[in-house]
Amino acid sequence: MPQTGSDIIKAWPQESREAAQLVISSYGEPHETTESLLLWYGAGPWKRITASRVFFEHRFPTPHIDSVESVIDYQVPVEKFTPLAEFDGSVIVERTAGEVFARCHDEQANFLALNLMHVIVTGAKTVEQARRYYAKEFADYRRKQPTPYMDGLQFQPPQDTADPDSRALSDLGLEQAAQEGERKEGSAR
Repeated sequence: MPQTGSDIIKAWPQESREAAQLVISSYGEPHETTESLLLWYGAGPWKRITASRVFFEHRFPTPHIDSVESVIDYQVPVEKFTPLAEFDGSVIVERTAGEVFARCHDEQANFLALNLMHVIVTGAKTVEQARRYYAKEFADYRRKQPTPYMDGLQFQPPQDTADPDSRALSDLGLEQAAQEGERKEGSAR
């Protein structure tokens, strides 16, 4: 009988075990499991959510661990990649897949990061404004103050966000390269 996610995380380090348990408490047992990863598909607003045994130390806005990834469909313009990396190294853009995910210690922090990713992409806030807002809302959560960006996505993730890029080599160019390679291989014999 396959192990449940709850069984698997018993062997995980405390940091990632606690983060994974929060996801299990919210969405139930995962759809897929390995010894080091739990995956849910279509849970809540997420395209995918994963909890990982592996965790990363992250110091923004305060020291914590990152081990839960929340994924949405979203197409980020290439010129916004650097600003997003400057905002938060745990916001990751997958251009070809048309996805963005936030990796943090819980779903609420991922909501916060992705909402701020959206306002940076749309130009509503600069990177510095977004970082200041993140720190403020993070502290407000502990103050028991309203935290709208941690309560859920403040935008509707779009559809059809994949970006297959554009072709750089024609069929003719590819065929010519293959013929050239065959000629070189033949002359080397």
